[in-house]
Amino acid sequence: MPREAALQGRSAAKFHPAALTRVIVVLLWTLVWGAVLFGAAGRLDWARGWIYFGVSLFSLAVNSVVVFWKNPELVAERWKRRKPTKPLDKVFMVLYVPTVIALPLVAGLDAVRFRWSPLPFETVWPGVALQLLAIPPMAWAMATNPYLEPTVRIQHDRGHKVITTGPYAVVRHPMYVGGILALLGAPLVLGSAWAFAPTGFAVLLFVFRTAFEDRTLCEELAGYKEYAQRTRFRLVPGLW
Repeated sequence: MPREAALQGRSAAKFHPAALTRVIVVLLWTLVWGAVLFGAAGRLDWARGWIYFGVSLFSLAVNSVVVFWKNPELVAERWKRRKPTKPLDKVFMVLYVPTVIALPLVAGLDAVRFRWSPLPFETVWPGVALQLLAIPPMAWAMATNPYLEPTVRIQHDRGHKVITTGPYAVVRHPMYVGGILALLGAPLVLGSAWAFAPTGFAVLLFVFRTAFEDRTLCEELAGYKEYAQRTRFRLVPGLW
C-alpha cells in the first residue's frame, strides 16, 4: 500500500495542471530570453549564443527530470499560483526580472553587433564549466526540499519544517548557489565583458534575497535558528 500510494502521488504531481502551466511558462520564458539574445546580436549564426542556449536547456532538462523523479510533491506545490510573499521579496522580483532580460540584450549587442568588450573564445569553456557546476546544487536542492517555493514565506498551510539534509547540510541556500554560478558563467560563454554589469547586479540581488530570507526563517520558522547555528554558512562555505 505505501508503494501504491507513492506511485499515485507521483502520477498526480506529474499531471497536475499547475505543473503543465509552469512547464509552458518556463519554455516560453526560455524562448523569449533566446529571442532577446539573438535579436540583440542581429544574427543566428553565432556559435557562442547557441552553446549558451544549449547548456541552459540541458540544465533545465536535468532539473526537471530530477524534480519529477525524486520530489514529485514539489511539482504540484512549487508550480501552483504563487502565494502571498513578503514585500521585500516583491522588490527583489521587480528588480531581478528586468536584470536577467538585460543580460542577453547587453551580451548580444556587445559580443556580436558592436564589439565593445569582446572576450576571447577560450572563455567559453570556464563559462560552460560554471553553468554545469550550477546544476548539482540546484537539482539536489529540488530533490531534497519539498518546501522549495519561489517566494519567501512560511508555509503554514503545508506544515513547513526545516530541511537539514542533502545540500542543506553544507550551506543554507544551495538553490541560490546554483543560480549565482549560472549567472557568472553567462558573460564568459557569450563573450561579453559588459555583460558582467547586469550579471553582477543580479548576483547582488541574490545576496540581498539570501540575507532577507535567512532572517525571515530565523525569526518565523521553528527550529531554523538552531539549524543556522549548526550549518553556519549561507552560500559559500568558509566565507558567508
